[in-house]
Amino acid sequence: MLSYPTYRVHAPDGQLNVLQITDMHLLSPASTDNAEDHSDEKPNCRHYFEANLAQALAEDIRCDLILVTGDLVSKVDSVTYDHIFEVLHSTQIPFACIAGNHDVTDESSHDLPFEQRKLTACAMDPRLLSRHVIETDAWQLLLLDSSIPGQIRGAVTEADMDWLCAQLATCDKPALLAVHHHVMPMYSEWIDAHMIENADYFWQRLAPYAHLKVIVSGHTHQEQVRHRNGVTVYSTPSTCYQFMPYEDDFSYDKQAHAGYRWLQLANNGNLASWVKRLDTW
Repeated sequence: MLSYPTYRVHAPDGQLNVLQITDMHLLSPASTDNAEDHSDEKPNCRHYFEANLAQALAEDIRCDLILVTGDLVSKVDSVTYDHIFEVLHSTQIPFACIAGNHDVTDESSHDLPFEQRKLTACAMDPRLLSRHVIETDAWQLLLLDSSIPGQIRGAVTEADMDWLCAQLATCDKPALLAVHHHVMPMYSEWIDAHMIENADYFWQRLAPYAHLKVIVSGHTHQEQVRHRNGVTVYSTPSTCYQFMPYEDDFSYDKQAHAGYRWLQLANNGNLASWVKRLDTW
């Protein structure tokens, strides 16, 4: 079995292929529906996590790293993490996982409107990473925890920013940053109330580092691409249910399939990325 966490990944042809999966929202494997409010709005999240992973790894592309960007669970439970890590270890591909809001916050009172639900802070599973570096021959991959226990919104602390800037200052390789919460508005009022709360400061601190090429995140359950200060910013669909884009009120996108993102990081600093959707739904 591969050791965890991963600290270095080698791409034999100089092009690193990263599979990003996010927002799996699993409950205990013993649960039959794996949807936190037990409604018919959502599919079986455990099944679709495994189906997305199987489809991606069956594609005609070598996978060098699996990057999991938060909300692994819907209810914090060590048994659920055990199952997720067992599935990921079974791929025999290096992987790394960071926390999302659901990994540090239990949400209850699901019969109430979204904004009235009760939020309870939880301890983060120690296998979830923060201030973590994965070195490659041509890139550095930087992982930060943007979650706040007991909250849906995110933040990057002053200490986190100091660490991030120090990493960028001491290594001039092209860099990818992975966080859970989005760092640019999605133009959807309800979800933008829960982005990284200090985003302007975040961007000010990162402005001097032109070799920061890409930021990937989850949280928004939808695909979007943004650009700021020479950085390409990707938001990636959930492996389970999706949110309706450009809607000011909370709503599901019942027509959008689950998905995942590929990132190809070339040894000359160029990158390509695309989203694939689950074939069967």
